[in-house]
Amino acid sequence: MLGLDLEDICSSRGRLKVLKVVLDEGEINITRLVKETGLHYNIVRRHVARLAELGLVRTVKLERMHIVIANLDDPRVVALRDLLRLIEEL
Repeated sequence: MLGLDLEDICSSRGRLKVLKVVLDEGEINITRLVKETGLHYNIVRRHVARLAELGLVRTVKLERMHIVIANLDDPRVVALRDLLRLIEEL
């Protein structure tokens, strides 16, 4: 697993949006993630791939459906989720 690169995550508004939705939902399919973020399908796929490289999410393919799952077993991901929620409350 690569180290958590907070600058990489925060430098992209789209990537942060994708991460926030995944963390809020816990798991979500790509089609719904596209609808929730308002981003283009290919852009969402790229952001999900980068988040998976960082170890923040994992993907599972069930026939034609791709599910994105937050890696809540990782304390960094839980801390990031809590931080994003705290920021929203301010």
